[in-house]
Amino acid sequence: MNTIFAKLHSDRGFSLLEVLIALTLTGVITAAIMQAYVTQHKNYMVQDDITAVQQSARAAIDEVGRHVRMAGNNLPAGVPALTPVNSNPDSLLITYRVDDCEAELDTSMASVNDDIRCADPVDCFEAGEMAYIFHPDSGGGEWFWITDVDSANNRLSHALAPLSQAYADGAVVMTMEQILFYVDTLTDPDHPRMMIQLPQQVPQIYADNVSDLQFRYRLENGSVVDSPALIEDVREVLISVTGRSENPDPDDEDDDPYRRRTYSSSVNLRNIGL
Repeated sequence: MNTIFAKLHSDRGFSLLEVLIALTLTGVITAAIMQAYVTQHKNYMVQDDITAVQQSARAAIDEVGRHVRMAGNNLPAGVPALTPVNSNPDSLLITYRVDDCEAELDTSMASVNDDIRCADPVDCFEAGEMAYIFHPDSGGGEWFWITDVDSANNRLSHALAPLSQAYADGAVVMTMEQILFYVDTLTDPDHPRMMIQLPQQVPQIYADNVSDLQFRYRLENGSVVDSPALIEDVREVLISVTGRSENPDPDDEDDDPYRRRTYSSSVNLRNIGL
């Protein structure tokens, strides 16, 4: 019994060698855990970056395709459905109508600042929206802001800016959709973006980290071109959108360390060449 108590009350501790071994093992285990954490965190960041690229590129190509599909719908003669620019990245201006809101002028404008007096009701127009006015016989026209709608007298005001000309009676005012898609690589070269711009408005960011936008056009004869001579010959638009990662890959020693994903789609035109 005395021997047991003596062992329990022994002052003997760990030797220096045992402490060093314990510290070494603890360091090895801790380093392994940290390495595993760093690797998992890096993989998570890479996957998160790739997911963001995929979402931006897919959203961009879906949005472009939706508007291309409507190109040319119910447009008056002389207004182009598509206005392409082959500029690498490319741009594309798309025009179409989504309603039948229009009114014919019954009184010629005396000056470019005059209100637009119509023979038809103007209830379908709204203050604050863009409208298009043109001469049906010549096809020439322009966009303008509607600042006030006087339904009682069938008048439309455009107080923000004068028109380029005083339109004569018989001219037509109508609502149209027009949208420009392009990639902005100049404002912030490290963060290219796909932009959307409406007539006479400030461009808006639609998708971050979209580095390229390409359009090609399949013609009625089956050939594919970058710049169609006649929009009326286009039957299909081939769209390509490239998304780029937010951050460069630190382990990539190539000239381009960014991760990129390219998505392609094609849209058959249903309102052109009918």
